[in-house]
Amino acid sequence: MTELNVWHNVDDYFMTKLLPENEHLNSALQANKAAGIPEIDVSPTQGKLLYLLAKMKSAVNILEIGTLGGYSSICLAQALPQAGKVVTLEINEDYAKIAKQNIENAGYEQMIEVIVGNALDTLPNLKKAGLLFDFIFIDADKPNNPAYLEWALKLAQAGAVIIADNVVRNGAVTDENSEDERVRGVQEFVDLLKADPRIEATAIQTVGVKGYDGFVLAIVN
Repeated sequence: MTELNVWHNVDDYFMTKLLPENEHLNSALQANKAAGIPEIDVSPTQGKLLYLLAKMKSAVNILEIGTLGGYSSICLAQALPQAGKVVTLEINEDYAKIAKQNIENAGYEQMIEVIVGNALDTLPNLKKAGLLFDFIFIDADKPNNPAYLEWALKLAQAGAVIIADNVVRNGAVTDENSEDERVRGVQEFVDLLKADPRIEATAIQTVGVKGYDGFVLAIVN
């Protein structure tokens, strides 16, 4: 049995044991697949982790950079109190359209706002509007991760949690000679975390149905 088969089987085991059937999340994945959206959402177990972390934080205002089809947006919204809100940013208009439909079908259209456009153009607007967030999830194009971190810090409340996905890159993050702009973006992102006294962080490697990767978990001082 290959490692990948083992990882899949273990994920399936924990999903069966620990993740109740969620028709809204299942429907979102089905709609995304039917629309041809790349299957790069967080896995169900990772989505439940986001939910739990947001709930542990008692998050009220969540910022998500990278909506895709809205799967993780719905996971995060499920952790919020009734007055909570997720603001999620998506550059692809077609993906955003599907995400909005998935969000409406799940009944979270009042709690999740999808903003369409380049995040580096829309993030300044959030700052101008005076918005601050207590939980921030970064899961978009990796070359811009350093810039996303800078904006996350500008938009974070004291004590805010920041999660960044896909930081291990199948182990390539350790290759100092990598010419992959996604790897370089993650490396610069990690260097910023190391240098900035405003934030404390760690990184966790993961395996599962999404293969070998990992995420950064950070808290803003």
